[in-house]
Amino acid sequence: MDFASILPVFGNFAFTVAAFIVALSVIVTIHEYGHYIVGRWSGIHAEVFSLGFGPTLWSRVDKRGTKWQIAALPFGGYVKFLGDADAASGKDGETISTLSDEEKRHTMHGAPLWARFLTVLAGPVFNFILAIVVFAGLALVDGISTYPPKIATVYELPAGLSELEPGDTLVAIEGVRFPDEEGYGAFLDALPSKPKLSYTVLRDGKEVTVDGPPLSPTRVNAVTPGWAADKAGIQVDDVILEIGGTKVYEFGQMIPLINDSAGKPTVIKLWRDGQVLEYTIEAQKRDLPIADNQFETRYIMGISGSLFFESARERPGVGEALMIGVKGTWGTITQSISGLTHMIAGKISSCNLSGPVGIATISGKLARQGVLAFLYFIAMLSTAVGLMNLFPVPVLDGGHLVFFTYEAIAGKPPSDKALNILMTAGFALILMLMGFALYNDFMCP
Repeated sequence: MDFASILPVFGNFAFTVAAFIVALSVIVTIHEYGHYIVGRWSGIHAEVFSLGFGPTLWSRVDKRGTKWQIAALPFGGYVKFLGDADAASGKDGETISTLSDEEKRHTMHGAPLWARFLTVLAGPVFNFILAIVVFAGLALVDGISTYPPKIATVYELPAGLSELEPGDTLVAIEGVRFPDEEGYGAFLDALPSKPKLSYTVLRDGKEVTVDGPPLSPTRVNAVTPGWAADKAGIQVDDVILEIGGTKVYEFGQMIPLINDSAGKPTVIKLWRDGQVLEYTIEAQKRDLPIADNQFETRYIMGISGSLFFESARERPGVGEALMIGVKGTWGTITQSISGLTHMIAGKISSCNLSGPVGIATISGKLARQGVLAFLYFIAMLSTAVGLMNLFPVPVLDGGHLVFFTYEAIAGKPPSDKALNILMTAGFALILMLMGFALYNDFMCP
């Protein structure tokens, strides 16, 4: 066996696993710390805070008597409170029976209802807080585009397409001046579709009119890991020239052409660093989110476009950045719920549900794209984990919250027998869901 030939494959696999473990460890740590700190504030004693499961690799006991540990299997974590029988907060009746009334107050099962409710809710809430902070931090680091757009860099395009320069501020396109930001979308929709447009720009204090490419040319701004374009070898900064023999000059032209290919092998002619190259792709069928949290099914390559230039950016204030973080997190939540309801209703494919292999693959590829892309992935995944844990399934945090709500209404908790049955059923449901998602990882295109 030629071991040198398998080193790159092994390296890619190791990097993917490492990226997935880092992302998951950050998210799990924040989630469990939410349970721990709110429980501590509420008077509930944590016996163990574990990152990972299985044999303990490292541990220490703090002054409050909590054992902090790192375990061998880094695919999750838990907080075990006093009186818990297991990591899922099952009741250890034998231990609780030996405690005094004062000591029982410091258990999850003997604490007031409000303390238990807040302690359980804190895990998902901390996941959402992490996502908001990361989204806001990315806005502070990366900035937000100026409006009207001021050109910072003109992307490299085939010769003769653009007369615009860095420092130009766009004033009008085809004689129509830029509206306020609320009218920007309608302004873009009204632009004519042709290979060249007339731009009025503010340059050196004067308005001048020059020619330029369509505002959204066929330049590839991003490639989705694992999708058709990525598999074919298409790269960021490539400029698509032809699809199946049809010339294209505007990004929107490519969408119907790729969709009409219906997944059949299609020749893509593109421009890269002054050379014209050809690739063959097989577009993949995907359910894509559109307006009002709806979905449409079509064939796609897995690329995104952008303006023909990089806009100058300005740093938002902290308050504005936090609002960007809140909007990003809320948008992820609503889109996830919409996707799930559409899957359950059979309106979109269940292949949209990825398992651990798919998530790990995406984490590795985004980590290779840079720190900012990886942090964005962590924020998205943290939101998804927080949302999933709120589902009303026994074993998950949402299931416990349902039990607490029942207790508040009925004046007593469900019986231990009922809880055991429901927890077992919930655990079985989670295993089935994980198995289904893992099946998707290997069987879905």
